[in-house]
Amino acid sequence: MEVAEPSSRLSEVITYGPRDPVPAASSNHETLVIEVLTNNYIVKKVYVDPGSSVDVMYYRTFESLKLTREQLTPVRTPLVGFGGHVVHTEGMVNLTMTIGRHPRCRTVPVSFAVVKADSPYNMLIGRPTLNALRAVYSTYHLSFKFPTPAGVAEVSSDVGAARECYLATIQAAVGPQPPPRSEEKRPAVLSIDCIDPHKAGEPSRLEPGDKVEQVVLDKAKPDQVVQVGAGLPSPLKEEMISLIKDHRDIFAWSADEVVGVPPELMIHQLNVNPQARPVRQKRRHFGPERSKAISDEVDKLLPAKMIHEVQYPTWLSNPVMVKKDTGGWRMCVDFTDLNKACHKDCYPLPRIDALVDSAMGYEVLCFLDAFKGYHQIGMNEEDQEKTAFYTDQGTYCYTTMPFGLKNAGATYQRLINRLFKNQIGCNVEAYVDDILVKSQATSAFLSDLREVFGILRDSRMKLNPKKCVFGVTSGKFLGYLVSRRGIEANPDKVKAIQDMSPPRNVLKKADQFAWTEECQAAFDQLKQYLHHLPTLASPRPEKKLYLYLSAADEAVSAVLIRDEGTQVPVYYVSRALGGPETRYTQVEKLVLGLVHAARRLKPYFLAHPISVRTDQPIRQILVRPEASGRLTKWAVELGEYDLSYERRTAIKAQALADFLAELTFTEGPESTSALAEVSTSSLWTLYVDGSSNRDGCGAGLLLEGPQGEVCSYALRFDFPATNNEAEYEALIAGLQLARKLGAQQIHVRSDSQLVVRQVLGEYEAKDETMQRYLSKVHQLTAYFESFEIQRIPRSQNKRADALSRLASTSFSDLNKTVLVEVLSEPGYVEEEACPVHSEDTWMTPFILFLSQGTLPEDRAEARRIQRKAARYALRNGELYKRSYLDPWLRCVTPEAGRHVLHEIHEGLCGAHVGHRMLAKKTMLHGYFWPSLRQDSQDLVLGCPSCQVHAPEHHQPSNFMVPITSPWPFEQWGTDIIGPFPKAVGGYTFLVTAVDYFTKWVEAEPLRTISGLAIQKFFWKCIVCRFGIPQIIISDNGRQFAENPFKTWCENLSIKQHFTSVGHPQANGQAENFNRTLLHGLKTRLHRVGSSWVEELPSVLWSYRTTPRSATQETPFSLTYGAEAVIPAEILTPSPRLAAYAAEVNDEKRQLDLDLVEERRDLASARITSYKNTLAHYYNARVRHRRFRPGDLVLRKNSVSRAEPQGKLCPKWEGPYRVVESDAKGYCKLSYRDGSLVPRSWHAENLRLYYA
Repeated sequence: MEVAEPSSRLSEVITYGPRDPVPAASSNHETLVIEVLTNNYIVKKVYVDPGSSVDVMYYRTFESLKLTREQLTPVRTPLVGFGGHVVHTEGMVNLTMTIGRHPRCRTVPVSFAVVKADSPYNMLIGRPTLNALRAVYSTYHLSFKFPTPAGVAEVSSDVGAARECYLATIQAAVGPQPPPRSEEKRPAVLSIDCIDPHKAGEPSRLEPGDKVEQVVLDKAKPDQVVQVGAGLPSPLKEEMISLIKDHRDIFAWSADEVVGVPPELMIHQLNVNPQARPVRQKRRHFGPERSKAISDEVDKLLPAKMIHEVQYPTWLSNPVMVKKDTGGWRMCVDFTDLNKACHKDCYPLPRIDALVDSAMGYEVLCFLDAFKGYHQIGMNEEDQEKTAFYTDQGTYCYTTMPFGLKNAGATYQRLINRLFKNQIGCNVEAYVDDILVKSQATSAFLSDLREVFGILRDSRMKLNPKKCVFGVTSGKFLGYLVSRRGIEANPDKVKAIQDMSPPRNVLKKADQFAWTEECQAAFDQLKQYLHHLPTLASPRPEKKLYLYLSAADEAVSAVLIRDEGTQVPVYYVSRALGGPETRYTQVEKLVLGLVHAARRLKPYFLAHPISVRTDQPIRQILVRPEASGRLTKWAVELGEYDLSYERRTAIKAQALADFLAELTFTEGPESTSALAEVSTSSLWTLYVDGSSNRDGCGAGLLLEGPQGEVCSYALRFDFPATNNEAEYEALIAGLQLARKLGAQQIHVRSDSQLVVRQVLGEYEAKDETMQRYLSKVHQLTAYFESFEIQRIPRSQNKRADALSRLASTSFSDLNKTVLVEVLSEPGYVEEEACPVHSEDTWMTPFILFLSQGTLPEDRAEARRIQRKAARYALRNGELYKRSYLDPWLRCVTPEAGRHVLHEIHEGLCGAHVGHRMLAKKTMLHGYFWPSLRQDSQDLVLGCPSCQVHAPEHHQPSNFMVPITSPWPFEQWGTDIIGPFPKAVGGYTFLVTAVDYFTKWVEAEPLRTISGLAIQKFFWKCIVCRFGIPQIIISDNGRQFAENPFKTWCENLSIKQHFTSVGHPQANGQAENFNRTLLHGLKTRLHRVGSSWVEELPSVLWSYRTTPRSATQETPFSLTYGAEAVIPAEILTPSPRLAAYAAEVNDEKRQLDLDLVEERRDLASARITSYKNTLAHYYNARVRHRRFRPGDLVLRKNSVSRAEPQGKLCPKWEGPYRVVESDAKGYCKLSYRDGSLVPRSWHAENLRLYYA
């Protein structure tokens, strides 16, 4: 089956085919049971039921997720099962749920019906979630697939969990059975083992928000790198790198470098219940891939002495293999039974909200991650055997604290608190293994980092350099994006809102449901508002905070802000009302919102005085003796806080509170705000419209005053303008008119979607003209107390539209009773004022000293003037300087000097000379000023003609990145050669392919170049002979990059790698073979009557039987295990032919095949050595040319061919703007209008452009 997604961002085809694995359990008709991430917990045993019309969460799961009944929304409709039985729900809870493995995962909002019922499952996912994911379900494959921005994700069933849940269901239906004698009876559902906190190291936990760069710590070991912030000032960055290099011993690059913290500092003990019976789990068997991963992990941990072999263990567990985001496997151990027997360690973990508050507002941040952090803490010797686990090599136990033990997190937190007891809260924040180093100022950054490094060195704790980032200004900490500005919206958490599809049906019956353009526009606007959330700030110590309250029919909300001239939000709180709470009076709802805020934000209420800003008499009601019982109870509860009440003045923060209250969706009537509407007694309404056609351009506007007065206005432009520019002109003219008439509150209505959304910030103004128009509009809107702009249909803007069309038509015969103003220039052009400056210049001190003997008051400056004045002289009031090239040079100001340089460089007698010759020529003509050399250099660098005609650079710009293949026929390079002279059969082109490992080559002549011909070549010559390759490297030709070849590769799961334009070195193996092939063909074509097609097999045979320099083996021997017999051995028998014996030939051939693996391993080592030698030679000639996003560059015209070719034509063309760049030198470019340039470009074909 095949499903095509309609969305452009999620448009990949979803298929199930014969290549998709079919689990053995599918023959037993098992159910689909998965695990998901929700509310920062990993929930296992989640049943996927496409037949269910509702998503269900069982109440014990609801409690395990730390959810409260206050989060439930009442629901009156019960659930009806397949057999007709009725289940009443506790309510609905709205959560976000992540399904899949990063990066192929999706986060969607889910509304769960919470029920109290017995079930072996924790949740049930039905059609609503599957439809939200756009999932395709297959019971045969026991999985479902769904599109993600990173590609199609597949979630497979946990067969073991599905079988366990099935048996538990059968056991519950049949009745209790006696447990087997061999093991103790175990419960079917272990909620504490099936709902785990979101572990550290996941992508959403801790990562930098700035751009980073890698720094090599040891040149002798180039793979030992750390990540540092790219935006850090250079002096500070150099000092930081020096500090890191001085402490390189605190980093570990392999497990054997981890020595562990001293036992006297921390050791992990298992507090096992003495009455618990030891459990030996039944051994589970794994497939070859997972078994190999377990063996590899044991081989890494055993030399590092993190595990050791154990015999006759009483506790024995199974390993569990978890797929990493990188595609590898992570080995964990299922300590379910051992954890049940251990008492919980009640060591308190830090509050996440307090840590996040403490982490924001700092200039420099460092994110640290320990190398196998848990394994750096030793296990108590008596408890080591209890951690034993199965492997194919035997049973092993941990000598260090493993991941998965019940109290491992508490032990690790205890160690971190003990190490950084004096730093936590000052310059360090830590939550288990997430460590953040923060510095209030850059001046203290190095000392803070040095202090932390010293503690780590003393404690022998090692860091993982791959996951540490130093010297950034923002990053993700505990799921929040923190920076010096505050807490910002995490893009990963609001991505579900951006991907939300518009509604397609209604919950209740309706006469008609139609989704119009206005609905879509409002829906998109709402998503934009939710996507660009305001930044949250941390409160100042002991400073007063302000609370705004709001109450609607179905919800109450509060906004806690910090007011220091400008209002900055600190926290948002909202709560849905249920049952009798919806019938509270308006004032009681506001008091309930205050009480709820005090409960949720208790740390803030205890640490700060709170001022409640409201227009309701809350304080008077709470102190009344005749108040109701609940008001009295609330007054007593609020009495412990330092609360004060003041009248509300600002509307901005109140609007945020109203928005939270009104955003609660329930089954009741629409919520209405308790606040009175803003008075519209002084509101002006402006209708604007612009028009542009072949007769001219114009604009019309209609301004309606609060008293009913109407001003009609038409504008005609004497300059060309597009329709969007005419719309902006109308808006600018209308705002200027409203300002002159004294309007303070204005509501603009326009039918231009582009203008309205750019003003609202929903669209980005990429064009320079649009940016200037938008800047002018923002400048004008600042003069009004309130400004609002709204898009309306053209049918509601007929009067302004008529005026714009009237002004844009040819009006030579127009009756002038309609006043039309004519504009001669765009509205964004400001009136330029040219002030006259009479400031002192660099010549003034010399003139004053030579004419009047006056010196500056500063002694050092006075001595400098006296020393230099000997080379200056005054003639007729002008200052001259003595020169070595010419007797006297006239001194001029830098402004006048730049005019002189411009004329000499590119004037009538200019020839665009270099900057040194330009400075010399300027002095030969008798001019001087102090910055002559620098001004000459700046002028030449920024000269467009000099840049486009600059010589091409031939030195490489980046280090060589050798391309290697791990095994034969896994990676092929391909190319097309031609055109050749037409041969017999009409062949004019040649397609070639070379294997990167064995150097085996294939070639076939072609009549025409097409994707179908390339596909047939690869199928016949590559796939059918050597199997399906993993990677094909080619250039950007359409026959490779487009269908049908592209689709054919995708169907066979073949990855395509493309070289950048004009950079064939990226496919050097194919280019090298092409040269050899052409040379062989040319040398063999001297024979009369021969054709290049006829000579092709001979050249290929010669190449395949010739040893290659990289492998020192022939491609034939690496492919077939023995050398081929060539014609020369027939004419003069070689030793192996002379000693040929038919009776032992088969045995020798089998021996060659047995030894071919060793031959290939030796060839792989030689390839690596050979390419390292080439890279060393190549890298010695490298002259780095790095480009950053935003740089302007020129392209080599000989490669791009955008300009004509010839002796007098430019060598470079452009400019273009760099959009993306990487360390390998590949850049993505864009045109001036912002559209992307096709394909990537290498730095060797680019040159920096100076504007």
